[in-house]
Amino acid sequence: MATDVLAMVLAGGEGKRLMPLTEDRAKPAVPFGGMYRMIDFVLSNLVNGGHRKLVVLTQYKSHSLDRHISKTWRLSTLLGGYVAPVPAQQRLGPRWFAGSADAVHQSMNLINDEQPGYVVVFGADNIYRMDPQQMLDQHIESGAGVTVAAIRQPLAMADQFGVIDVDAGGRRIAAFREKPADAQGLPDAPHEVFASMGNYVFTTSVLVDAVTRDAQDPDSKHDMGGSIVPMLVGRGEAAVYDFRDNDVPGQRESERGYWRDVGTLDSFYDAHMDLISVDPEFSLANPDWPIFTDPQTFPPARTVHGSHGRVGTAMECLLAPGSVVSGATVSRSVLSPGAHVHSWAQVDASVLMHGVQIGRNAIVRNAILDKDVVVHEGAKVGVDLDRDRERYTVTDNGVVVIGKGHQVRP
Repeated sequence: MATDVLAMVLAGGEGKRLMPLTEDRAKPAVPFGGMYRMIDFVLSNLVNGGHRKLVVLTQYKSHSLDRHISKTWRLSTLLGGYVAPVPAQQRLGPRWFAGSADAVHQSMNLINDEQPGYVVVFGADNIYRMDPQQMLDQHIESGAGVTVAAIRQPLAMADQFGVIDVDAGGRRIAAFREKPADAQGLPDAPHEVFASMGNYVFTTSVLVDAVTRDAQDPDSKHDMGGSIVPMLVGRGEAAVYDFRDNDVPGQRESERGYWRDVGTLDSFYDAHMDLISVDPEFSLANPDWPIFTDPQTFPPARTVHGSHGRVGTAMECLLAPGSVVSGATVSRSVLSPGAHVHSWAQVDASVLMHGVQIGRNAIVRNAILDKDVVVHEGAKVGVDLDRDRERYTVTDNGVVVIGKGHQVRP
C-alpha cells in the first residue's frame, strides 16, 4: 500500500455532452459495460495499484454516485484505507467549484489532514487499465513537481487534444497546448504526439503552492490542464509519463495503451462496441487486474425458448446477470442486469441498461437505452432515424439515445 500518497478523483463534471444519460446523474455514475459505473475504472486502477486513501470530489447530481461509492467501495480500515465521496462544501465562501484546480484548492483540508508526500489527481470518466504506481515511481525518480500521463496519438489528430510538447530527451514538458494546428511530432516518433489523459501525479508542496497561486488569479480558468500544468511547465517542473510504458498484470499486449475518453454519446457507444468482439479491444475479464463494482444480487443470465421460429440467441454479446433473451435474436450488444428481450424481437449493436424491456416483434438497432426504457410490442428504434429525431436524441453517427424510463410505442 502506498502509505504516503493521497488519491483525489475529480468527479464533479456535468457531462452535458452525454445528455440524456446525465439528465439526473453525474457523468462518472453513468452505467457502463453492463455491470459497472464509469467511476469503477479509475477506482479499480488506484486500488489495484496499492493506493488505499481515496477521496472523490463530487458536485453535480451526485446522489447516485455517492450511493454507489458508499455501497460498493468499502476498504478495510485495519490499514487506514478508505474511499470517501466529498461534495463541494463551500469552505472558501458561498460558491461551487470553478474548475478542477479550484476543486482541489477548496478541498485543501483533505491534504492537510493526511499530510501525504504525493497527491495523485485522476479523472473519473475514462475507460482504461493503468497501474498508477509505475507513474508515481517515475515521478519520484525524475524529481519533477508534476507528472502528466499522456497517450500517443497520430500527428494528424493533434488539433483534437491537449498536446504535450517535450524536450529532446522526451521526458520533460516544453509546452502544453490546447488543440494546436501546428503541432510537432515526438523526438522518437515524428508521426505521433502526446495527448494529455487528464491524470496527474504531484509532489504535495508543489500542488499546494500552485493551486494557491492560481486561486489568486482572477483571470485563470482554474483548470488542472489549462492553468496548473502550464504554470509548472513555465517553471521547468513538469514531466510526462508515456502510457505506452505502463505494464498492467494480466493484460494482453493488444490492449496496451487502450484508453477511451467517453465524453460524447458516440464515444460512449464506440467504447461499448470495443468490448464485444471475439478478440475485444478492451476485455473486462482480467483476474489479475479486476474492475470492481457492486456485485448486486441477480440470477444468472439466460436464453430461453428453443422451438422452431422462437429461439433465444445472443451472438457477440455481453449478458450481465439477470438479463434474459427470450425467443429473440440479439447480436453485438450489451445487456445490463434485468434487461429482458421478448420473443421475436431483434436487437443489434445496442446498449440496454438496467431493467430495459424489449417487447415482442420489436426492433432495436444502433441504440443506447437508459434504465427502465420500455420498447413496446412491434415498436422500432433505429430503423427510421428521421422519425427518431423527432422524439429522441440521435448522434452524428446515427446512434439513437433514449433517456430513463421512456415508453417507446409503435
